[in-house]
Amino acid sequence: MSKKIIVIGAVGGGATTASQIRKLDDKAEIILLERTSYLSYGACGMPYYLGEVIQDREDLFAYTPEKLQTKKNFDVRMQHEAIKIDRKKKSLQIKDLTNNEEYEETYDALIIATGASPFIPDIHGLDQIPSFTLRTVEDMDRLKNYLETEKPSAGAIIGGGFIGVEMAENLTHLGIQTSIVERSNHVLSVIDEETALKVQQHLTDKGVKLYLKNGLHKIIPETKIQLDNGETIETDFILLAVGIKPNTKLALDSGLTVGESGGISVNEFMQTDDSSIYAVGDAVESFDLIDGSPKQVPLAWPAHRQSYILAKHLTGSPVAFKGMLGSAIAKVFDLTIASTGLGEKELAERKIKYKTAVHEGKSHAGYYPDSKDVYVRVHFCPDTGKLFGGNVVGGEGVDKQIDVLSTAITGGLTVIQLQEIETCYAPPFSSPKGLMNMIGYKAEKLMNS
Repeated sequence: MSKKIIVIGAVGGGATTASQIRKLDDKAEIILLERTSYLSYGACGMPYYLGEVIQDREDLFAYTPEKLQTKKNFDVRMQHEAIKIDRKKKSLQIKDLTNNEEYEETYDALIIATGASPFIPDIHGLDQIPSFTLRTVEDMDRLKNYLETEKPSAGAIIGGGFIGVEMAENLTHLGIQTSIVERSNHVLSVIDEETALKVQQHLTDKGVKLYLKNGLHKIIPETKIQLDNGETIETDFILLAVGIKPNTKLALDSGLTVGESGGISVNEFMQTDDSSIYAVGDAVESFDLIDGSPKQVPLAWPAHRQSYILAKHLTGSPVAFKGMLGSAIAKVFDLTIASTGLGEKELAERKIKYKTAVHEGKSHAGYYPDSKDVYVRVHFCPDTGKLFGGNVVGGEGVDKQIDVLSTAITGGLTVIQLQEIETCYAPPFSSPKGLMNMIGYKAEKLMNS
């Protein structure tokens, strides 16, 4: 008898999980629920559509509901919201938002892929200025319409994370004077301050105004905002990019455990407290690959890997999830910034003893035209050489360097063994000793004897 599987959420983790299950089980009945009008889209591409780098909106969509239903044999139900889980009956209360009617479906397995929502700070007067978030297609369309119809001359981004710096670039490309307001002492708080300083200088050089160690205090009528330190900024609109919160209400209401990071607690097979209920993606709390601590990473790679892990377990060939590094990358005008593993701030907070190897080099042989500066920082244990993480920023080849580091960490290599990685060399591509090789050689001098 085939299994009946209900997947709640059809954007990243949900649609991918359903597809992975179908690859492994061609007979399962799979119901895919999505409470919005859109599924299976590239949310990471939204800043570039808004900045007119991606011209065609439809390029962001991998599937239409009809195509997904036909090609994958899913029962796709758009604008259907999961209301309540009855774990004893193994049933789900569902609301059809098109006609406001509720009905019930039973399940053999239930998958929660409800994602996350933007965090909206409690700011006085927020309704007195055009304000936006950027999480869903509806958010994107609303901001796009505003940019095209109102043609603003100035915008303020509240939050200097990855979305914040990517949107700063794209708004600047549209000719909009852009400011970033960030509570931390540097943008991109997941990277080290020394690395962030290089990004900040580049943002400033491109005309972006930075207001660090500051926050949005209140809205002043007539297109002004006031910061926590009393300073004011003239702006036509604000984009709130201060973080997200996992959508866990459905799980909490059904008695499932939510972890200390705010995500739904799961085991190494993506099962919740209830063995017939799984969870994946931005709604989930998993664990750190380095030290096993709780970790919530709202990025595409973890969601896709978790989908595979879940599908393998559900279809009887389990593979354990081994944790996350939180590898991330962003384009910031002419620079690329990337990080993986634990940064200095996290290492200090966890009281982990570490040292840092730093190298500044070129993306390829300096005598070959157009080589770019690349700055590398790698953290490691000075006693054992265990790799903890690092950041890379530069004009070219940054993704290659961070991927080498991520691979080394995952493979259990020590910092000294970075010397041994045989990287490709030709003048247009690198140097005889790669940048991570150089980190290995420099780290040798920093090890405790």
